[in-house]
Amino acid sequence: MVGEYPPVMASETDMALPPGFQNGFDKYSSFRPMGTGGRAEILACRDTALGRTVAMKQLQAKYADNSQLRRRFLREARLTAQLQHPNTVPVYEIGYQPDGELYFTMKKVAGRNLYQILVSLYRKEEDTVAEFPMDRLLDILIQVGYVLSYAHIHGVIHRDVKPENILVGLFGEVVLLDWGIARIWGMPNEDPSPQTSPEDYETLDGTGQRPGTPLYMSPEQVLGRIVDERSDIYSLGVVLYEMLTFSLPFQGPDVRSTFEKIVEESLQPPSERTPERAIPAGLESICLQALAKNPAERFQSMRDLIKAIRDFRTRAMLSGDPGDPA
Repeated sequence: MVGEYPPVMASETDMALPPGFQNGFDKYSSFRPMGTGGRAEILACRDTALGRTVAMKQLQAKYADNSQLRRRFLREARLTAQLQHPNTVPVYEIGYQPDGELYFTMKKVAGRNLYQILVSLYRKEEDTVAEFPMDRLLDILIQVGYVLSYAHIHGVIHRDVKPENILVGLFGEVVLLDWGIARIWGMPNEDPSPQTSPEDYETLDGTGQRPGTPLYMSPEQVLGRIVDERSDIYSLGVVLYEMLTFSLPFQGPDVRSTFEKIVEESLQPPSERTPERAIPAGLESICLQALAKNPAERFQSMRDLIKAIRDFRTRAMLSGDPGDPA
């Protein structure tokens, strides 16, 4: 098992590029912006050597000299390259631009992220409603679960699973993006304190005090504890809750109150949050288990969560009930 699934090593993901490193940046041309998020931006460009269009990711100029962000950027490129799975995007090259800024290129996938799809579903846009019934959404969730399971076997925790990081391609591809804050088992905790009290919440403003996106963090992630795969299970449970209710399980007017709710407030079941939707009991049960505050009460592996969703789909198919909330 160890030989078949070798762990990802921090010594291979976080090292600096070697002195004298060279690359062929001059082969890229015809740059155009694709999007900006967090601290990085993505450009589409032409690889003239291979005659194809690729996506290039780089840090925004104002963060280019931040040593911690540069290290995370390198880690993201290498992790994405090393996690060779159908639901990760292939990385082609990493290197320096002429001005010394880091970049990496990867496959360009055309499509929408899951957040955009859920917004469109909430607005009842006919084409999206027809294309993404609940069964299709569950298939997307399963595919994300598979790549997370693959990462977990290799000792990697994503720590930022959310709809914006799930890309659904025009031809059915599902890709989990943004591995920049992933944690490799055995690495020291990057957070400033292993324990955080509620009084400290207001300092956690999402700018690096706690890696991750507040609305999708597990309780242990909020508290600054070292996380394992069950934290990713929780975050994927938040995505499922959002699919069922078009709302988030815990959301306050600011980051501090949101964190307090995640750690302390009881979860309102999806069927109570949106009683007007016919949410299947079996699917709600899966969601509630994934979102248990105590990691020991969640699914204990991503494979267990995947199996529960697949079993639900099989039962729904055999009963002739697609389990689609109204």
